[in-house]
Amino acid sequence: MTYTPASMDALRQSGDELADATVATLFERGEMGKFNALMRYVSTAGAPLPDGLPDVAREYLEATAAPPAWVDWGEMEKARLFFIDNNVHISTALSFASMPGCYVIPHVARLLSATHSLKYPSKRMAETGQFTVYLMQPGAFEAGSRFIPAAQKVRLLHASIRHHLARDGHWDVEGLGTPICQEDMIGGQMLFSLLVLDSLHRLNIHMSVDGAEAYYYAWRVVGAMLGVDQEHAPRDLESARRFFDLYMTRHMGPSEEGAHLTRQLIDLYEEVVPGTFFDPVVSSLIRYLIGDTCADWLDVPRTAWDTVVKTVPALLGVLESIEDSSPLGAWALDRLGHLTTVLELSSLTRGRVMHYTIPEQLKKDYGVSTAVPRTRRWTPPAATVGSS
Repeated sequence: MTYTPASMDALRQSGDELADATVATLFERGEMGKFNALMRYVSTAGAPLPDGLPDVAREYLEATAAPPAWVDWGEMEKARLFFIDNNVHISTALSFASMPGCYVIPHVARLLSATHSLKYPSKRMAETGQFTVYLMQPGAFEAGSRFIPAAQKVRLLHASIRHHLARDGHWDVEGLGTPICQEDMIGGQMLFSLLVLDSLHRLNIHMSVDGAEAYYYAWRVVGAMLGVDQEHAPRDLESARRFFDLYMTRHMGPSEEGAHLTRQLIDLYEEVVPGTFFDPVVSSLIRYLIGDTCADWLDVPRTAWDTVVKTVPALLGVLESIEDSSPLGAWALDRLGHLTTVLELSSLTRGRVMHYTIPEQLKKDYGVSTAVPRTRRWTPPAATVGSS
């Protein structure tokens, strides 16, 4: 697929027709409060929907209760094994590359500042981490799983933000396009898939071509379930690179909101890290993964650890070699990775299940592993011409 500035501009005018119509009807009928109250009881796939649920909401939930018909379940299983094998590294990339990557896009940072709590940034990180863990569970798309209801709620959350920002005049629709438009939704899919793979490669994590492609495929499925138009979404990593390079060069830059959100992110993880001696590692890791230019735009401080962090890929390469050559080493490292991810997520969620409530108004305060064999090591697709 060919992406051009004109085709990207067209994507800025589109939202998510199904979710947008559902939200608009709920607000028009004054049923959003009732919907939110009842949806707290909808947390597992296949469970009966609660009595009293507004008809339009029931229709939406029934229409979105299954994954796309085109899903290749063999690829999804490969993706799950890839996640198990690399869970701690994926969590690191999501926290220290994907989230700052969102903040380096000024209009996205502005939107996040308007719709997410700046005082409690752990909420967004906890929701992102929990969403990813739900996705990579063995029965993520079966009855009893938590992933499908989470995806349904996130899709409505995005529609509600579009509704509020456009209706209340808090968004320059003419200049910026539809809030959380198709271009930004596809861009977000790239930030949580391609940028994660790029970051793992930068950290010298051993990945097979099949594993990387399967991980990207899983996020294609996620994108479809979140309302991404599959006619325009990249279908493979090569086209993903073309889209992502153009998207970032079109939009990335410095902003006050981006710097503030990044400072909140750094403060959050400095609290998670025990003691204070290692606190600067957070900033140094962000700078290493997103590069000096983006880090400077986000006011990521330079620290004495910047040089030390550059040795991390060599250390991880040694550990990865042990994992490749020793079944016992692989088991030990996988268990360590699992425990680290669980500890991080429990710290962010405070042991709670995160609920995705649709805001009735925007407020400032809303705010032993059977791993895929690592043959044919994956390397990122080359940057496209004119993208640097």
